[in-house]
Amino acid sequence: MKVYKGFSNYSPVKNAVVTIGAYDGVHIGHQTIISRLIRIAKKHSGETVLVTFHPHPRLVLQKEANIKLLTSIDDRIELLEKSGIEHLIIIPFDESFSKLSSQEFIRDVLVQKIGTKRLVIGYDHHFGKNREGSFEHLMKYGPVYGFEVEEIPAKEVNDINVSSTKIRRAIQEGHIQKANQFLGHNYTIAGTVIQGEQIGRSIGFPTANLKINDRSKLIPKEGVYAVHVNYSNKIYAGMLNIGYRPTVGTGNKLSIEVNIFDFNENIYGELIKLEIFEHVRNEIEFTSVNDLKLQLEQDLKDCKKILAHS
Repeated sequence: MKVYKGFSNYSPVKNAVVTIGAYDGVHIGHQTIISRLIRIAKKHSGETVLVTFHPHPRLVLQKEANIKLLTSIDDRIELLEKSGIEHLIIIPFDESFSKLSSQEFIRDVLVQKIGTKRLVIGYDHHFGKNREGSFEHLMKYGPVYGFEVEEIPAKEVNDINVSSTKIRRAIQEGHIQKANQFLGHNYTIAGTVIQGEQIGRSIGFPTANLKINDRSKLIPKEGVYAVHVNYSNKIYAGMLNIGYRPTVGTGNKLSIEVNIFDFNENIYGELIKLEIFEHVRNEIEFTSVNDLKLQLEQDLKDCKKILAHS
């Protein structure tokens, strides 16, 4: 997959079959659109082009809303490459770009810059200033500018019954398996390993404490999770704890720390990625550190059992 940040290095490809969207999560609904895009491109000897935006439009237009996202731009690139897209254009989204009218977007971006011959969009897709552009708008201007439009039918979308909003809610409620089903892949978070208080090490459960680099990344509900840890292109099993450590901590700072099984390396300052499989339990405040240790021993068994069948 070729990735273009803006249009400076992009030249219109032969018979471009295009889709547009934020594609946060690249979930199974998005994958339906991408599959259709690929089939149409093969049928017409064209090339697939997916257009997305960075930052996410909602982060620019709804700054006060504190929007959290399922995927960083790097996550999206990785997932879209796996999907089979040939060309990915990442448009820098700012307030100036948001003021383009729908007709300007069609004429200046879709036609002149991308060279769209066929456009595939999801049901009820809107674009342009104040989301004024619609499927009907595209059908009106498609013949004028020489491209065809196909909308994924409402029934096909409704049958999948998934949205980025629904996935975010599942993650926030700790329903990680449901979220993973909707995504079509396991939810991930990535961060840099930082120095912690080493309390886990003192009770036999050393952890790598993470600083999440993407401030807009959605963090799952507090609790313990079974995870895979990707470090230096190797996969390790692990036990993730997200919470305020009420038994041993101050209780006012969210901690994200992972106990990596059968691992004893110094990885401070290194980037690791966690693939989250299942929520094991909610966060609990224990009456003693010994009670916490006993629970962690049970958590370890539970996580190993889950990951053995994953």
